[in-house]
Amino acid sequence: MKVSGFTFIRNAVKFDYPVAEAIMSILPLCDDFYVAAGNSEDNTEELVKSIDREKIKIIRTTWDDSPEMKKGGKVFASETDKAFRAIPGDSDWAFYIQGDEVVHEKYLDTIRAAMEKWKDDRQVDGLLFNYLHFYGSYDYVGVSQRWYRREIRIIRNDKSIYSYRDAQGFRKGENKKLNVKPVDAYFYHYGWVKKPEMMMNKIRNTSTFYEDIPWIQKMTRGSVYDYSRIDALKIFEGTHPAVMAGHIKRKNWQFEHDISFNRFSLKYRAKLFLKKYLGINTFYENFSII
Repeated sequence: MKVSGFTFIRNAVKFDYPVAEAIMSILPLCDDFYVAAGNSEDNTEELVKSIDREKIKIIRTTWDDSPEMKKGGKVFASETDKAFRAIPGDSDWAFYIQGDEVVHEKYLDTIRAAMEKWKDDRQVDGLLFNYLHFYGSYDYVGVSQRWYRREIRIIRNDKSIYSYRDAQGFRKGENKKLNVKPVDAYFYHYGWVKKPEMMMNKIRNTSTFYEDIPWIQKMTRGSVYDYSRIDALKIFEGTHPAVMAGHIKRKNWQFEHDISFNRFSLKYRAKLFLKKYLGINTFYENFSII
C-alpha cells in the first residue's frame, strides 16, 4: 500500500498556522507528501521543506485572486486540487490535512488499519473522520453543530475526485458525494486558537478570499477578535498531539468561558430535537456512508 499526503498553505508563519505540526502528525503514514505552497510573504516554503527534505515535494503556486475565485472561497479548493493532482498514479490513497489540523499519534495505527482494510474495495471513495474543534484556547472545544462534526480526509487516488466549495470536503464526477467508511479517529482543529490580535489578522486575511459576506464583515470589526461570541463550549479533558507541545507552550493569552452558558437559537434546538429523538438529521453532511 502506498500513501501520499497532500495539503496547501500560504503565509503560515505570518498568521501562525501549525502547518509543520499538521504535516508531521501524519507523515509517519505517508510515503511522500505534496504541498501546494502559495505565494507567501514569509518563509513558509523553507519551514515546510525543513520538515523532511526526502518525503516532501513542493509545488509552487500563485493564488488566483480574481472575483470568480472569491465566490464561496473557491481558491482554497483550487489550491487543494493542485496538490492532489501532483500525486503520482501508483499511490493507493491520498491523505489530506489542512494547515490548522493535527492528528494525535494515538490514532495512527487505527488509520493505517482502515486504509489497509478498504484499499481494494473500489466502492469506498474515502475515509471519514471525527473532529474536535478547539476554540479560544487549548482547553475548550466547540459542542454545537455549527462546527462540522465529521469530514473526509483520506481519498482514493482517483483523479475524478476534486475539492469541494472552499476545500471543506470532496466530490467526484458530476457533483456526486463520495461513498465513505467512518474511521474511529479524530482530527484536532486548532484554527480558532490564537492570540486575539492574531485571530483578527487571520480572519481579515481569510475574508479577502471570499466575496463580501455580511457576517464576516461584522466579525472583523475592532482590533482584536471577541471570543465571547461563541454559542457553546465544553472543557477538553484529553491530551493534545505530541507535535503540538511547542505551540501550546508558547501560548501567551488567557481565555475563560462559562460552559453552563449557551446561545442556541430556537431553530437550532428544534434541529437537535429532530436528530436526537426522531432520528431525522437536518444538518448538512457532505458524504454518503456505506
